[in-house]
Amino acid sequence: MARAVTMPTSHPQRIAIIGGGPGGLYAAALLKRLDPSRDVTVWERNAPDDTFGFGVVLSDETLGGIEHADPTVYEALQRDFVRWDDIDIVHRNTGYTSGGHGFAALGRKRLLEILHERCHDLGVELRFRSEAPYPAWLSEAYDLVIAADGVNSTTREAYSDVFRPQVTTHRCRYIWLAADFAFDAFRFEIAETEHGVMQLHGYPFARPSPDHHPSTRPSGPQNQFGASTVIVEMREEVWRAAGFEELGEAESVERCAKIFADALGGRPLRSNKSAWTTFRTVVNERWSHGNVVLLGDAAHTAHFSIGSGTKLAVEDALALAACLEEQPSLQDALAAYETERKPVVASTQRAARASLEWFENLGLHLGQPPRQFAFNLLTRSRRVTHDNLRLRDAHFTEAVEHEFGCPPGTPPMFTPFRLRGLTLRNRVVVSPMDMYSAVQGVPGDFHLVHLGARALGGAGLVMTEMVCVSEEGRITPGCTGLYTGRQAEAWRRITEFVHTQAPGTAIGVQLGHSGRKGSTKLMWEGMDEPLPDGNWPLVAASPIPYKPGSQTPRELSRAQLTDIREQFTSAAWRAGRAGFDLLELHCAHGYLLSGFLSPLTNRRTDAYGGSLAKRLRFPLEVFDAVRGVWPEERPMTVRISATDWAEGGTTAEDAVEIARAFAAHGADAIDVSSGQVVDEERPEYGRSYQTPFADRIRHEVRVPVIAVGAISSWDDVNSLLLAGRTDLCALARPHLYDPHWTLHAAAEQGYDGPGVVWPDAYRAGSRPPQTGRTDAPKPRLKLD
Repeated sequence: MARAVTMPTSHPQRIAIIGGGPGGLYAAALLKRLDPSRDVTVWERNAPDDTFGFGVVLSDETLGGIEHADPTVYEALQRDFVRWDDIDIVHRNTGYTSGGHGFAALGRKRLLEILHERCHDLGVELRFRSEAPYPAWLSEAYDLVIAADGVNSTTREAYSDVFRPQVTTHRCRYIWLAADFAFDAFRFEIAETEHGVMQLHGYPFARPSPDHHPSTRPSGPQNQFGASTVIVEMREEVWRAAGFEELGEAESVERCAKIFADALGGRPLRSNKSAWTTFRTVVNERWSHGNVVLLGDAAHTAHFSIGSGTKLAVEDALALAACLEEQPSLQDALAAYETERKPVVASTQRAARASLEWFENLGLHLGQPPRQFAFNLLTRSRRVTHDNLRLRDAHFTEAVEHEFGCPPGTPPMFTPFRLRGLTLRNRVVVSPMDMYSAVQGVPGDFHLVHLGARALGGAGLVMTEMVCVSEEGRITPGCTGLYTGRQAEAWRRITEFVHTQAPGTAIGVQLGHSGRKGSTKLMWEGMDEPLPDGNWPLVAASPIPYKPGSQTPRELSRAQLTDIREQFTSAAWRAGRAGFDLLELHCAHGYLLSGFLSPLTNRRTDAYGGSLAKRLRFPLEVFDAVRGVWPEERPMTVRISATDWAEGGTTAEDAVEIARAFAAHGADAIDVSSGQVVDEERPEYGRSYQTPFADRIRHEVRVPVIAVGAISSWDDVNSLLLAGRTDLCALARPHLYDPHWTLHAAAEQGYDGPGVVWPDAYRAGSRPPQTGRTDAPKPRLKLD
């Protein structure tokens, strides 16, 4: 085991580095430069000139850090960098170029040479063709051990009980190759073969020599005519169907060159001990143990499609060196290193995961118009957005907007959308949010102000909280209902306010039954905690409590199913008379109807349990009954949990079939949420984290979708709409923070056209206030 370090300062004098990749070498050079008296040794199992990649990409931010930390390395890199701004995307023989992106790359071999030279000049001991001693021995012999030994880190595995790594293997096979010419841009090319979809990622990493003439065919060293990295990627099943599993290295390379002959101009590809592999995402709960610390791919990986592997390793080295200089002890330094780097890496990994999954599911988007497909690809990681891309390449972005149907100067979010007989003036939805503020199920003044304020705030559609269809179907004593005439009249008061005071804003009702998640405290008193007294009996698909300590529900009988179906239809009839414009059936988040859909909560052995088709039976019966009493011209939507985030639960594939079934029964849109079905869920949170589920349903089922989940900015809304990943965006917390979120989004974008309606009484505030002016005009708003 690694020894506990009790040094009085964080300046270790004897440092062992396992792994001679860019991260390990740069850490060695930095630490030796900061303190020349240090004894720094690097163990690398390969020869100095062995490298298994071709080109590496670094960002301007990373280069700035290198320049500040070691100008010598920076100047050497500058001499060899290839810089370019464009991204070329070719799909179905149509190519589009987007500019203004800014890349810098050089050969991995050249990068290692520069770092070898720098380490040699500084006095770092480099031991090539040498396996590092076992980490436990190193931790006893050295003050600090830096494990930069890659994705297959033996150090990480040696202390796996401490680092607690999670390694996720993904669905695509890929191979690193090179071409002996320089692409003009970062190039993505899609090949639709008889075996399935394949993609090429290519970028230059070496310039042609100045005397190179375009007519000369490549025949010499890679730096004479330039060079490019070429990565060929495809899903595992496509790789097998195409026969790559049976091919040797040379045959694979030749086959790839033939498939992408147009992109390569008929030129060959070359390999360097290249092998087909599957990307693995590495995440570690901890990065250090005693005096052993992980760096680079040993600590974390990020998919190559966002070009961040070497970048992250170099930035790790910069941060680790800085923390060792700044902190009073080694323990403090390693803790500060983790604190500083983990959030940055997590953000990058989320972006990389989004990009990786986009390419895994590339087939979903092949039918998009080519320019929209290109926009979708460019914004796949969510780091490049509509607004950001407009700054980089306004001409390209405006062309995508035009194809989408945006009049000149109109943001995508302010284009109308039609559902059955209802036209929404914009694409913003105030998501259903439980308020737990009703008395005996009756919405009061709070609900009038809450929903009325958000209707005045400019959204195209405002949704109620889940409105319960019976007293026993409430989540808490504070939930609203539509099971009495008094409740219906109270709702009519609210819908009339919205229709008269916020004309053009639609208001929708979400109907649901709590199922096994009912009879609990108000959220702020203890979410999902049983009431201390006054409980009512619960019912569900199966007698399974939501969590330990929760009430066990009764399994519904056939007669009770009929009763509940009638409760839904009665509530829907009242909702129609109360003046709601849209009705949403709540089949998500573990409530009653959701409980029938998930195999984790439905253990029935009758006609309503077992296969997915049987689990769908009761929710579909309820949908049909509600649709039968709901006015024909008014739309109905269904909210589903697209995944349970738990082993054995609803999957993304199941969600597609669930959406398909509801669409076949007449659902006008699917509101795609996730989780909250079982207490043991393990969600993968992140920006717009539920959108991929909506995207998949939209493209596979061909039904409109509403995307929800951590969509917080108008830029995200515009990006998701323009990429074709959703039709509407529902936002919850942003509307709690700012009831006028939509109006403010319009003002911030300088837009005041169709799709935006400022109440007359608020119009004076439609422009941000001016401050510090002595010649400001007198206000036109009369103040009492």
